[in-house]
Amino acid sequence: MRPPVLALKDVRLVDGANILFDGVDLALEPGVRACLVGRNGAGKSTLMRLLIGEIQADAGERVVSPGARISVVPQEPKITGDTLLDYATLGGAASYEAEAALQALGVDPAKSTAGLSGGEIRRAALARAFAEEPDVLLLDEPTNHLDILAIETLEGLLKSSRCAALVVSHDRAFLERTTSRCFWLETRKVRRLDRGFAAFDDWADKQLEAEADEQRRLDAALVRETHWLHRGVTGRRARNEGRRRRLMAMREQKSDFLRQARGTLSMEIASAGASGKRVAEAKGLSKAFGDKVLVKEFSTRIQRGDRIAIVGPNGAGKTTLVKLLLGEIEPDAGSVNLGTNLQIAYIDQARADLEEGATLWQALTPGGGDQVMVGGAPRHVAGYAKDFLFRDNQLRQPVSTLSGGERARLLLARALATPANLLVLDEPTNDLDMETLDLLEDLLAAFEGTLVLVSHDRDFIDRLAGSTIGLNGAGAVVETPGGWSDFVSQNPGFFTSGGRSAPVAPRKAEAAPAAPSKKATKLSYKDQRKLEEATALVASLPVEISRLEAVLEDAGLYARDPAAFDRTMKALDSARKQLETAEEAWLELEELRESLG
Repeated sequence: MRPPVLALKDVRLVDGANILFDGVDLALEPGVRACLVGRNGAGKSTLMRLLIGEIQADAGERVVSPGARISVVPQEPKITGDTLLDYATLGGAASYEAEAALQALGVDPAKSTAGLSGGEIRRAALARAFAEEPDVLLLDEPTNHLDILAIETLEGLLKSSRCAALVVSHDRAFLERTTSRCFWLETRKVRRLDRGFAAFDDWADKQLEAEADEQRRLDAALVRETHWLHRGVTGRRARNEGRRRRLMAMREQKSDFLRQARGTLSMEIASAGASGKRVAEAKGLSKAFGDKVLVKEFSTRIQRGDRIAIVGPNGAGKTTLVKLLLGEIEPDAGSVNLGTNLQIAYIDQARADLEEGATLWQALTPGGGDQVMVGGAPRHVAGYAKDFLFRDNQLRQPVSTLSGGERARLLLARALATPANLLVLDEPTNDLDMETLDLLEDLLAAFEGTLVLVSHDRDFIDRLAGSTIGLNGAGAVVETPGGWSDFVSQNPGFFTSGGRSAPVAPRKAEAAPAAPSKKATKLSYKDQRKLEEATALVASLPVEISRLEAVLEDAGLYARDPAAFDRTMKALDSARKQLETAEEAWLELEELRESLG
C-alpha cells in the first residue's frame, strides 16, 4: 500500500474537561475516496479542521506529504471576488480549469458573486476545489442545497479525479456511488472499514452488537440480582452481604456506561383526526413568473394516505408547485380544490420560520411559558427539547448560534408537535445525520396521514414515495408511480430534453406504500423505546424499593403515624409490581432483539 498523503496518528483533543477525540487514527492514501460518518455533534467538522490544520491536537500528530495540495469545501462556503470565475481562481487554479469546472457544475463563470442561492454557492465552491487539482479533497456536506442532477454531476467529477478524498455527508446514495472506505466517528474514536458505504450499515450493526454483548450480560445480571434483592433481602442481609456488594458494583458499572452513552433521539408525530378522502385536486394548473414558465397544464389528485415526492432541478418550481397545491398562491390558469378537515404541518426549506434572535426556548414556546403542546398534551420545554438531543444549557442560546443540523432538528420538533394529517416537508434532509434520517423515515413510514415531500435525497425518496412528480424547469410536469428510480427509468431524458407533460397514472390511497418492506434486523422504534424505558426502570426502582423498605424498618412508624405507614406500604407494593412488570418486559424485548439479530 502506498504511504498516506494525509494522516492523523493517535490524536487526542480536549475542550476543557470534555474529551472530544482520543486515540484517533485516520489515513488517506493517493486515490482513496473515503467517507467520514457519525451523528450530528459527534465532531466530524472538528476532525476535518484537524486534518486541514486549522486547529492543533493536544496529543498525537498530523502528517502531510511534502508539497501536498489540500482543497476544502466547508459546510458554509464564503464566496468572494467580483465574479464566480474570480472566486474559483483565488486558490491558484488556472483560469481555463476554473471556467471548465464552473460550467460542468452548471454555473456561469461571469455571474456576480452577489445574491447567490444556496445551490449556486455550493456549486461554485465545488468548482473551485476541483479546479485546483488537489492531492487531497475534503468535502463537508457537499450535496446540501444541490439538486439531484447536480449531485450526479458531482459523483462523476469525484470518480474521475485522481486525488484522495474524504467526504462528510448524510446522502446514502451519493456515498454508495463514490466511496471505497469508511471512517466511523463514534464515542470519541474513529473506526475504519476498507469497503464502500454500501457495506457500512451491516458492519456498523455488527460492531455495535459486539460491544453491546458485555453490556447486555451486565443488564441480565442486574435483572437477576435485583430480583433476588427485592424478594426479601432484609431477612438475609447478613449472610448475603457479599452478593449485595456485587450488585451495587454492577449498578455502578451500569451508571458509568450510561454516563458515557450517547444521547438517544426521540421523535413522535402528533396525529390529527383523519382528513377527507380527497386531500387536493388540481386541474390544468399553469404558473409563470415573467417569461419563465414553471408549471404548464398540470393535473393531479391527492387522496388521503398518499405519499408524494416532488423532484427537479433547483429553480424548476418545486416549492411553487407545493404552494399551488396548498392554495397558498393563485395559479395563472386552472384550479385547486382542497379537501375537508385538513390540518397541515409545513417545514420550509429556507427555515425562515426561525427568528435568529429568539432563543431555543422561545422558538419552542412562541406563546410564552415553559410548556410545549405536543399532540394536545403539555410537555415541559426542557424535556421535549431533550428528546431532540438539545442540552439544558442550549435552551437560552439564540437560534443564530445553532448549527445547520440543530436548526433542522428544531424545526422538526416544532412541526411534529403540531397535530397534522397532512405533512409537507420541503428539503427536510438537509443537515440531518443518518441516524436522524433513519428515525424520520420510520416515523413517516408509520404516519397514517398524507405526505408531500420535496427532496434531493434519492434514497429517502425511493424508500418513502408512492408516486413522484418531476418538474424540468421549462413548464413540463410529469407524475409517475414509485420513487426516484422509477421516475428516471420511466421518463428518460425528461430533465435534459424538455420532456412533455404526461397523464397521471391512477393512484389509490391505499396502494401508496410508505417504504419498501425490509427484513427486520433490529427492534422497531417503539420496541426500542420500550426496552430503554424498561432498562431505566429496572435500574431505578430497586433504589426506590430499598428506600421504602428502610422507612418501614422504623418499628415505631405505625404507632407514630399510621397514615404514613399505610402510604409507604402501598408505595412499596406499587414499586414492586412496577419492577416485576418492567423486568418481564425487559426480558421479553431482549429475547425479541436477540431473535432479530
